[in-house]
Parts: sequence; structure tokens; C-alpha cells
Amino acid sequence: MNALTRPLLAVGAAFLWALSALAEIPENFKTSSLVAWCVAHRWDSENRSPAERAALLSEMGIGRIAYNWRDADNPDFEAEILECRKQGIEYFAFWNENEDAFALFEKHGLRPQIWKTCPSPNADTQAERVAPVARSMLPFAKRAKALGSPFGLYNHRNWGGHPDNLIAVCKELRRQGCDNVGIVYNFHHSHDEMDRFEEYLDAMLPYLLCINLNGMADKDTVNHKTLENKIIPVGSGRHEMAMIKSVMESGYKGPIGILDHIESQDTAKSLRDNLKGLKLIPALMQDK
Repeated sequence: MNALTRPLLAVGAAFLWALSALAEIPENFKTSSLVAWCVAHRWDSENRSPAERAALLSEMGIGRIAYNWRDADNPDFEAEILECRKQGIEYFAFWNENEDAFALFEKHGLRPQIWKTCPSPNADTQAERVAPVARSMLPFAKRAKALGSPFGLYNHRNWGGHPDNLIAVCKELRRQGCDNVGIVYNFHHSHDEMDRFEEYLDAMLPYLLCINLNGMADKDTVNHKTLENKIIPVGSGRHEMAMIKSVMESGYKGPIGILDHIESQDTAKSLRDNLKGLKLIPALMQDK
């Protein structure tokens, strides 16, 4: 073996190892399967148009979008649908409710997940909390079912964000005939539960519709009002890799989202930072 051949063989071996590691990445963690969440309007300093937003996701190879709707979107909302379709982006989920948007979903044959924050009532007992929350969510769950869409209870801290309570409300809605109801679980709203995440994940598995990732700092450093240390890229925190490993080992095969949600920052930067963090996954797979 001459001096030239030896380094070429080393490079080739490294390349084959990299391909092998990449092949082990679960399908739902691959870029083309990821869901881009909170990438519109107030979370994008560039205030991209529907066409620019869809083109950005296509350029990055991200295959799905979850849309954070607001009243001002109505004039351009159909363009969001059409531009996503043009770029091959799946219109995966819609946060909140709006009949004009629902009419467009029916017009274009879309059945996105419908996400709505699970509320946190004041009451003395668990039963007195679950019943009114389920009652308030029932019309939305039924409307989503009429659309042919899954309905996701979205965790947002407090009582309505805790896994045990999300499961309880989900069970009650299913008992009332809404078999389309599940849970959308966000890392960035789970700092208070992350010490027991593996346990909660196991309980939520039958109900999970989507998991949205985030970098996870120590919970006592998180400011929920200013978002300081609350929303940071995957790979820049101390705890998210252990949580992601738990997700992979749980057998969860459902959708995985990555998050923008940072005001005064270019969405492109937020997404690229998260994609960079997810490149650590092959090392996680090697540790399994």
C-alpha cells in the first residue's frame, strides 16, 4: 500500500461509517420528515411571504409545516396552501381555529392536524377540572373530526400542559366519541416535567400526534415571560439529547417538529440552528 492509497482508504472508511450512521437515523427525525413550527409572521424577522416561506423550507429540505394562524392571515391564507403545494411541502398542522381556513382545507382536500392549547381551570379536584376542559374542547374536537382531521391537545405549561392531565382530557374526549383526539407535546413547555420525561413519554405514547423539539436548559434558569433560556436550538441545552434518546428508544414513529418561536430573529437561522443540533443524532444512535 503506497502513501497515496492509505489516506484515500481512510477517507473512504470514514465516509462509509458516516453513511452507516445516517442510515440508522429514525425516519421521523430525517430532515424531509420534520415539521417546521412557528415559522410565520411575528416569529420571523424577515416577515416572509407565503411563497418565500415555502421556498425556504424547500431549500432546507424540510417536508412539513405547522401554521400558527392569526386574524391578519385571511387575505393570504389560500396562498400559504398553494405555495406549500407548489414546493412539495405538506401542510401538516394548523394551530387554533378559523372557519375560513377550514373551508379552504375542504376546498383543497387537506386534513391537517388541528392544534389547540389545553386550558388550565381552577377547581378543587381532578374530576372537577377534567370535565369542564373536556366540555370546552369537545366542539373543536368534533369540528376537526368533521374535517377528517386529528385534533391535538397542545401543552402550554400549568395544569393543561401536564402529561397526566392531557391524557385524562384525551381519554374523556375519546369516551365521548372523538377518537381523533391526541396530544401535541412541546419540549419548550415541559421544563417542569423533564426530570420524569421518560416516564411521562411512556404514558403519552398511545395519544401522541406530534413532538416538537427544543434545546433544554436547566429549569431554574428558564424565564417563561421573557423566553430567556426557554427556547434555544436543539443541541445547545443540557437535557434535550437525553430526552430525544428516550423518544427514539420508546419506539415512537410519529411526527417530529423543530421550532422557531424567537422574535426578532430570522426563521432561517432558527431552523438551521436546530438542524445543526440534530446532526448529533448519529452519535446518540451509536450510544444506544
